[in-house]
Formats: sequence, C-alpha cells, structure tokens
Amino acid sequence: MCGIWALFGSDECMSVQCTCAMKIAHRGPDAFRFENVNGFTNCCFGFHRLAIVDQLYGMQPLRIKKFPYMWLCYNGEIYNHQTLRKQFEFDYQTKMDGEILLHLYDRFGVKKMASLLDGVFAFILLDTANRKVHVGRDTYGVRPLFKLLTDDGFLALCSEAKGLIDITHGMGTPASIVPFPPGHFEVFDLKPSGKVQSIQMEQFHCCRQQPSHAIYDTVEKLPIKFVSLGLDEELVKSNIRNLFENAVRKRLMAHRRIGCLLSGGLDSSLVAATLVKLAKEEKLPYPIQTFAIGSDDSPDVLAARKVANHIGSEHHEVTFTAEEGIEVVKEVIFHLESYDVTTIRASVGMYLVSKYIRQKTDSVVIFSGEGSDEVTQGYIYFHKAPTPKAAAEDSIRLMEELYMFDVLRADRTTAAHGYLELRVPFLDHRFTAYYLSLPDEMRVPRDGVEKHLLRESFKGLGLIPDEILWRRKEAFSDGMTSLKKSWYTYLQEHLESMVNDEDMEEAYKRFPHNPPRTKEAYYYRQEFEKHYPGRAQWLSHYWMPRWIDAIDPSARTLSIYKAEKDQ
Repeated sequence: MCGIWALFGSDECMSVQCTCAMKIAHRGPDAFRFENVNGFTNCCFGFHRLAIVDQLYGMQPLRIKKFPYMWLCYNGEIYNHQTLRKQFEFDYQTKMDGEILLHLYDRFGVKKMASLLDGVFAFILLDTANRKVHVGRDTYGVRPLFKLLTDDGFLALCSEAKGLIDITHGMGTPASIVPFPPGHFEVFDLKPSGKVQSIQMEQFHCCRQQPSHAIYDTVEKLPIKFVSLGLDEELVKSNIRNLFENAVRKRLMAHRRIGCLLSGGLDSSLVAATLVKLAKEEKLPYPIQTFAIGSDDSPDVLAARKVANHIGSEHHEVTFTAEEGIEVVKEVIFHLESYDVTTIRASVGMYLVSKYIRQKTDSVVIFSGEGSDEVTQGYIYFHKAPTPKAAAEDSIRLMEELYMFDVLRADRTTAAHGYLELRVPFLDHRFTAYYLSLPDEMRVPRDGVEKHLLRESFKGLGLIPDEILWRRKEAFSDGMTSLKKSWYTYLQEHLESMVNDEDMEEAYKRFPHNPPRTKEAYYYRQEFEKHYPGRAQWLSHYWMPRWIDAIDPSARTLSIYKAEKDQ
C-alpha cells in the first residue's frame, strides 16, 4: 500500500510543492524519496514505500540500467510478473514485481503492457527518450489515483486527493482534481518546459471481457460444456471454485506476514478458509491471523468466531463501543475523501480493526472479501430486480462504481494506519469475467437466497460451516453491532442534535450537488467540506439500493430484510 506522487511542469518552487506529498506519508511508512527528473528541473517524483516485495531494491522511482531513460512510480502488485518474465524471457535486474512494466512497455507499448498485467496497480511511467508520460489504473480502481491538469499543461498525480489540493500553479482559475478512471491509460506529450498535452486516453480492459493475460495464467482457458437445457451447472460450479482458489493463491505473493479480515459473512469466510487451506499447502511458516470487529453480541463477531474455530485460524476479536466509533468519524471522513453515507458507516469498523492490526500484530498483507456483492448480486435489494437482465446490468454498474465506494473504503481505512496492504481475490479479473459471462438467469437470487450460485459452488465441501455458507447478507456497518440496536441507529441518534431542522431546509441550496436528505448525511457533508471545500463532485451519487423507494442505504431499513433470529 504505497503512495505515489508526481509533478510535470510545475511553475512553483519544488521544495514547497513537495510538502504536499507528505500528506500521503501514511501510505508508505518504511521510506520516502523525492527525485527530480534529469533535464526537467520542473518535473519531480515522490514516493512513500511500504516494503512487501524486494526489500533491498524496491525504492522508487524505479530505474534500471537497461532502460536509463525510463522512470516508473507505481502502487500495487503484479501477480503474474514471474510468469510474464519467463514467457517473454525478460532479463530482470531486481526482484520487484513492477519491473515487468518497463520490459513490457519497451517490447509492446503501453496499451498491451497494461492489458497483460494481472494485478492491482496505479502507475506513472515517464519515457524521456520519446518525451511521453504514461498513466494507468487497474480495472476496478483497487489502487487509487487522482489527477490535476491545468489548461496550460501542468500535470500533478497522487494516490490520494489530499496530496494535490494545496498544489500551487500559475493559472488564474482553479484546477480540477479528478479520480483517474479505472481500467484506462492516458498518454501525454512532454514538452521541453515540462508541461504536458494529453494525446490519448483509452480503456484497456473492462469487467465483461476475459483479460488478455488469461492466456498466460496458471488456470488454462475454461471449458464451457453445453447440455440440452443450457450450461452444465456442475462444470460451472467447478470453474467458479477453481478460479476463486487461483485468485487467492496468486495473492500469496509477499515477503511479509499475511492475515485476513473476517466478518463472519459468506464472502470473508470463503476468503479466510481458502487462505488457511492454501497457506498450509504452501507451508507458510506462521498461522494465518483472522480479525473480526464488533460489539460483544454482534452477529458478525459470533459468526466469525464459528468460522475461525472451523478453519483453525489464529483469531482476534476487536470490540468497540458506539461511542468509540462515533469518536473516529471525523478522522474517517478525512481519510476517505468521501461523504457517502454507507461508505462512512462501514469504514468506521474497518478503520478501527486496521488500527488494531497495525498496533497489536505483525500481519501486513491483509485479505478481504470486497467485490463479491457486486459480482455475485449479493445485496438484498437484488431480490426486487424486475428481470434477470436488469439484475445483470446493475451488477455491471456496481462493478464500474466500486472505486467510489467499497474499494475506496477498503483502501483508505487500511492505508490510514500504514503497514497494511489489502488484497481482494473476489476482484480477480479471471474470476469476475467468468462469473459475469454466465447467463443472467443463473446469477440471480434463488429460493429467497442471494448469491445462490456462489453458495452452491462451495456446498458439501466442508470449507466453512453450512450455517455460514447459507447465512443471509448482513451489511458490514449493520452486522458489527447488536441486532437490538444497529450502528446506523446509534449514529443517527447521536447526530440528531448536531444538525438542526433549519439546516435541513437549506440543504438543497447549500449543497446543490448530492444534497443530503438526512441529518446524518448533512453532518458527513459538513465535515467533508471542511477538508475538501468545493470537491463534492468526486462522488457522482450516493450509494443506494435499486428498485426500492429508500432514503437510507442500510439493509435493515428494507422491508425484505430479515434479522438472523427470524431466518
């Protein structure tokens, strides 16, 4: 979970500008470096490092003797770097997974380079020989990246927006700061002045297509066998299991200890159980640690305890009170750079459990279950989808918006404390592309249970307890507190006195973009504006359930929700 930062064509003193990069120092506590580009005194790279792979040669910007004219700053992990190295017989100079970008770019150019990367990444690749700057981001935006570009060609890039908001420039008008679009790369011409001009922006992969790197994967192209009534369901389930296990296995790439978040829901339980199984097969020299958070009687904590006992992990339970959660809400909003209601609610627990992992354990690489609900139609509101086609289309929408919601939450809450790097196997390209290619009717909730196909795929294996395999969806922000009184209820009661009725009446005038509809939302927006005034456009819309008239995103407010005791 490193932090990258770069400027091209700065009008202002570099030593002053570089102070802005220190705002993302939490992303890489092991080391940091600023480096001017030879021959371009107004161009600079900044890097905050969390050492996961190649602790000796892993500093950035990465440069190697074979390509002295290339400079690379990237944040992420490339899981197939060894496979590609052997396939194309590249001569490596380091053990860094990111070195593969330089070789692929030299051999194939930026588009094919990006499409062959199996992993999560945000990169800035400077080619001084051809005067080009290349920028790219992984398909789902698991790794963050923001861009500032002025009308006269000053370009600034950073892992988090907070590293750009105080950047100064010579233009009279304020420069917009925007998230770099996931699944895209952009090419800029670099002028002698250091200023740039965008000449190409292109999508290199989308979630509906098998990725180009699939032909070099350890799991070969999957057979899809037709029977008289359609697909062979047993073969489909086998493919799902194989691809999911492959997704977990490739993410074992690390020189630091691996752990796993465990909420006790289906997704995190499958990740944790598969991780423990593969860790034993790979003979990792330590037990896998799992981490659950909640109040003493929360459904999540009780369910996670059952899973941990079943899989034999070294389990940690982090308890917190509503007061402790409320206390960190302001910090959470600062780190998230978002005012989305459900994102903030869910982030509090993840922020607190990440803090515990950082302070009390030596686990650094943290697995989690993000992405499953979007891929497999896991949200409760999918029961109300009018047609399988509508459900499939909404699943795609959710995948394309992940970078604003769940993966943003997962990235910022773990990065906030340093020394943690998140890995999300449910967002593996091969897995998501295959699952989304299946017939619409196959993926919808069945027999009153969401994610039915995923559950059926792991049925009868004993990987996790049956009661967990068939446990209904419980939102993380709901399940970590008591059934008697949910986390969102605590928040709303506390914030009721923080916002008055007059404020709510003026909300549409004060906040015309995404006006808050509740006092809780108003409070979050107020706090967001203190840190990031005028930046509300970073969030295009609030996360809300579809096909249901709702003003609150909590699953517990929906008429189709059933508490565990009622199931």
